[in-house]
Formats: sequence, structure tokens, C-alpha cells
Amino acid sequence: QVQFVESGGGLAQPGGSLRLSCAASGSIFGIYTMGWYRQAPGKQREFVVWITTGGSTNYADSVKGRFTISRDNAQNTMYLQMNSLKPEDTAVYFCNKYPNLNVWGQGTQVTVSS
Repeated sequence: QVQFVESGGGLAQPGGSLRLSCAASGSIFGIYTMGWYRQAPGKQREFVVWITTGGSTNYADSVKGRFTISRDNAQNTMYLQMNSLKPEDTAVYFCNKYPNLNVWGQGTQVTVSS
């Protein structure tokens, strides 16, 4: 069964940056479109961005122009560079296939606060 491991979260000030990483077991990265999702306190999990095996991307309007997704299929790794962070970006961030599988990692907490 595929497993996802997210890392790189932490505390950032508004306007700051963080880089998240996602590792997945198996060869999923070379086959499927992958995505980042997030869940803010008291809210449902939401889509952030996806990336195809060929590198095409699609961002949620809320992060467009601030976040950049990338992937390394050979290393089964995916990244999310987050710049110009806002308090409303505070959430637990998850990676998964897009559309998502019904299995989730523990996520990585991102907190944006001064």
C-alpha cells in the first residue's frame, strides 16, 4: 500500500517562505498526477495544486503566484515552495495522488503568524 510522508512545515511570519517535501513509497510518482492538499482548523481538506508527470500544473486561486510545485519522479519526491505566506495559509499540508487516494499521511503543520 502506498504511503505518503510530508515534511518541511513550521512557523513562518507573514510574507515568509517555507518549502515542503513529500516522499511516497512505490513508483507512484512516475505514473500519476500528484497533488498537495491542506486542511485548516475547523475546515474541510482542500485542494492546493496538482502536477502531472509531464510537469503541467494547476493551482488553486488562493495560492496562485505564491506557491510553486515541483517533482522528482526518479526520487519519488515532490516539493511545494511557498512564498509570500499569509495567515490564511495556516493548515496541515498533505500530499497525495490527484484525484486523491483514500489513504493519507500525517501531514506537516504550517503556521503563519507574527
